[in-house]
Amino acid sequence: MILLQISSAQGPDECCLAVGKALKQLIKEANAISVQVECLEIEPARQPDGLRSVLVSLSGTAATQLADNWCGSVLWICNSPYRPNHNRKNWFIGIARFEQNNPELESEIQFESLRSSGPGGQHVNKTDSAIRATHIATGISVKVQSERSQHANKRLAILLIAHRLEQLRQQAGAELKAERRMFHHQIERGNPLRVFKGVNFKSV
Repeated sequence: MILLQISSAQGPDECCLAVGKALKQLIKEANAISVQVECLEIEPARQPDGLRSVLVSLSGTAATQLADNWCGSVLWICNSPYRPNHNRKNWFIGIARFEQNNPELESEIQFESLRSSGPGGQHVNKTDSAIRATHIATGISVKVQSERSQHANKRLAILLIAHRLEQLRQQAGAELKAERRMFHHQIERGNPLRVFKGVNFKSV
């Protein structure tokens, strides 16, 4: 399981729109290769059709392949739909991967099985598959019920806690330039991994 963050990197509304379009394209490509995409955190933008950033999980045998195809800078070439007379046509966004690389983290977490709740059809409220995970030292707690199995929910909970701990470390020391949050300010412009063009976000 992999976390991907798609970020506008504090860019203007057009970059936020590109994030929303990139998310739709990512989901389309994931469906084609049987990779499951789950939206975990969404930061809305000023315009209703844009996103400042989104954090998603990828799971499936081709998840790494899909992540490799997206990680890096992404260029969207399009006239601004918000500012028709604006000269700029190149809008950059960035995508970064986060993976849990501390094998001892699980031993630092307390797990509790819960009954799933909310929408989900016949699979909800049948089994105690939801997980609440609490990092003992910091008190960071997450509840995960998006996956069918308790094992998958546990894996995602560990990944989310690792992600939150990484955020804490970065907040505590600005000199620790970890990949997740610093990524917002370090998107490389001029060397995009992928290029899309036009309002329909067609791959170039």
